[in-house]
Amino acid sequence: MAERSVLSLGIVSRKFLFCLFVTTSVLFILSWFFVMRSTSRPSYIDHSLLPNSKLFATGGDNGDSATHSENEVDPSIGNRSILVDNDEEEESPRENAKSDVKCNTKDSVALDQQKENKLVLKVFMYDLSPEFHFGLLDWKARGNSVWPDIQTKIPDYPGGLNLQHSIEYWLTLDLLASELPNPPNARSAIRVRNISEADIIFVPFFSSLCYNRYSRVDPHQKKTKNKLLQEKLVKFLTAQKEWKKSGGCDHLIVAHHPNSLLDARTKLWPATFILSDFGRYPPNIANVEKDVIAPYKHVIGSYVDDSSDFDSRPTLLYFQGAIYRKDGGFVRQELYYLLKDEKDVHFAFGSVQKDGIKKATQGMHSSKFCLNIAGDTPSSNRLFDAIASHCVPVIISDEIELPYEDVLDYSQFCIFVRTGDALKEKFLMNLIQSIKKDEWTRMWQKLKEVENFYEFQYPSKEGDAVQMIWQAVARKVPAIRLKLHKSSRFSRSLVHSERGLNSIPSPNNFW
Repeated sequence: MAERSVLSLGIVSRKFLFCLFVTTSVLFILSWFFVMRSTSRPSYIDHSLLPNSKLFATGGDNGDSATHSENEVDPSIGNRSILVDNDEEEESPRENAKSDVKCNTKDSVALDQQKENKLVLKVFMYDLSPEFHFGLLDWKARGNSVWPDIQTKIPDYPGGLNLQHSIEYWLTLDLLASELPNPPNARSAIRVRNISEADIIFVPFFSSLCYNRYSRVDPHQKKTKNKLLQEKLVKFLTAQKEWKKSGGCDHLIVAHHPNSLLDARTKLWPATFILSDFGRYPPNIANVEKDVIAPYKHVIGSYVDDSSDFDSRPTLLYFQGAIYRKDGGFVRQELYYLLKDEKDVHFAFGSVQKDGIKKATQGMHSSKFCLNIAGDTPSSNRLFDAIASHCVPVIISDEIELPYEDVLDYSQFCIFVRTGDALKEKFLMNLIQSIKKDEWTRMWQKLKEVENFYEFQYPSKEGDAVQMIWQAVARKVPAIRLKLHKSSRFSRSLVHSERGLNSIPSPNNFW
């Protein structure tokens, strides 16, 4: 009897222990499930409710998450749209395969993502008097129109070195073309007439052309036309309701020539500038966080149907241009004395006079590497001439900023050399000679793939310089919106406070 009791107690104990083990295991598994869920992507944000939800989408989201259009936003709120999807435009094959970036995986992903999330920048453009834009090209307005009829005749831009800073001309034409009955297929930006719909406000002042043509004093005037137009522009902009509302930070102004907008820049600095570099700007006026760097328009001819190779380009290293420069350009003079007697190196003075452009075209097209050395400012047109020539650029400019560098890796098709290293005897030659045929050929191929990003043309085409600049501007919009939204946090209490002091609230108090 005692043995049976002991046996039954043993069976009960084993069953109890088994049940306890199973229960404990289930609780352990459930606890891990809740822990893992708590560390996963938060589900309390409904991205479909956010404006332009495609900007917040991840690779796993489908297109259904971005179905709200700007028409659903209450216009009384007063906020502008933050880039809207171009749902009307159907996907079409790329017209030019060479505009694909294949420099490396990161570049390909970045640019492919932009195309996938095809966003159109909505731009409000002021109808400024022709004296600020096409009137500087001697175009005469008819009637009340302030713009030329670009379907019949487009005013010509002056050639030579004027062309290298003609960026405002091409951007303005592209906005005007977006309003045509049959606009170009390439549309990274469109003009809108309702300012409340705009992502950014474009100021169509041909500042570089104004400097090149009208910066000399007329004997009958105390001020140059260039200065007078800048004064008029500042007076006009600062009187506008939109400028007062935002302090100017949602405005876009092109000042590509280093000396353009020289007087007005200190008054219009809150705006986003499109520049060639920051060489003549203090960082509180212009900087890479706030502004956009645009390429020069190359002056020498593109190398069409380039079938050259490493062996068929006899010149190893090429430079032709001004040798004696001020500011940071002293390095040109030093390099001239280091390289002038080296074998297979062309280092000579040159200009656009006579057949200078023709000679430079022939020289770059027959060279393996082309020097881009800092001059009066960190950048020069020579870099973009080299890209158009498929001549691997050798950049010696420590302070240079490059267009689209947030989506493009220049080290895949350019050689960068610090100024201090370049001035060491034999350093540059040893570096260039160490780059063999296979590596050079890879870089040459990359140049052919990216060259379209630096082409200015009308009508603009997919992936050309105009479209790339608009996309670079679009990438600045979220930061502009953030600045505007932060500035309005205490606007209500500020207005109430200033009313108590019998004063008018100023937008400058937000900055």
